Amino acid sequence: SFLCLFLGVCGGEFSILRSPQSVVFRDGSWPIPGERIPDVAALTMGFSVEEDLPWPGLGVGDLFHRPQATVLVTVKGVDKLPVKGVSYPIENAVPFSLDSVANSIHTLFSEETPVVLQLAPSEERVYMVGKANAVFEDLSVTLRQLRNRLFQDSSILNSLPLNSLSRNNEVDLLFLSELQVLHDIASLLSRHKHLAKDHSPDLYSLELSGLEEVGKRYGEDSQQFKDASQILVDSLQKFADEMFNLYGGNAVVEVVAVKEFNSPLSRKSRSILQASQTKKENPYNLAYPYNYNYSVIFNIVLWMMIGLALAVIVISYNLWNMDPGYDSIIYRMTNQKIRMD
Repeated sequence: SFLCLFLGVCGGEFSILRSPQSVVFRDGSWPIPGERIPDVAALTMGFSVEEDLPWPGLGVGDLFHRPQATVLVTVKGVDKLPVKGVSYPIENAVPFSLDSVANSIHTLFSEETPVVLQLAPSEERVYMVGKANAVFEDLSVTLRQLRNRLFQDSSILNSLPLNSLSRNNEVDLLFLSELQVLHDIASLLSRHKHLAKDHSPDLYSLELSGLEEVGKRYGEDSQQFKDASQILVDSLQKFADEMFNLYGGNAVVEVVAVKEFNSPLSRKSRSILQASQTKKENPYNLAYPYNYNYSVIFNIVLWMMIGLALAVIVISYNLWNMDPGYDSIIYRMTNQKIRMD
């Protein structure tokens, strides 16, 4: 499970709220490229990535004890949250997806019960795959379900100090409903602890934009925005502690806070200008760099060929120098029959 906090060109920060001893995050202000955050999640879970990640913030850690869950919470509308943990600035905060991590989990643990849960409540985007889905079927995901859930007896409205926020404002209710989702995920998992104790890793990815809507509605200098920010920080910290404890201290919980995603202008087709720039960047027509798997495949093929060659040489030598007197019983019997005749 994992939480991430974003800081980029537009402002953002990547923070590690909780992590086990097997995952090492070094203290420092090294910026992390926004598009490489999924690779950080993959590497902490022990999965391989297509390109090396030359980021000093992530240490090697214990390769034989990988976390059982990664929880990533993306908070939009603010460039920094005063959460407890190690934080890093984000370089080029572009939208990212954890689909590659989810695919790795389903490929390697398809026969088990991994939890793969990706939600964006305000946009009603839901992605739940795997045998563990039945546990989260009762999770409120649509705006109508979230609104109804808030006015139930067991909702967070009965325990949160709303201060300047109102129960009668749609923007406030949207913000609070996202916090309700955090509470319900931890609550459902606590009632089905077997999912946190199995051998398959779990992935939780949540995108919260309620705080951004509060800022647009009241202004970022308003008391409502300040109260909402404090309530969100407290809720995230509580959610991180609950998930960390449910997984027995073997979960990575990260938060990404981003003021606004920086969506670069990119085209799928190549232009003439693009081609001319490519020639200048590569004037000697050098070949593309080898894939990071090249050395592994090369060693496998090389030593297999050497082993087979040695086996053929040894077998051929022994066959060539074989003593006919020690040949099979068929040869000896045939030889005796010849003498008798």
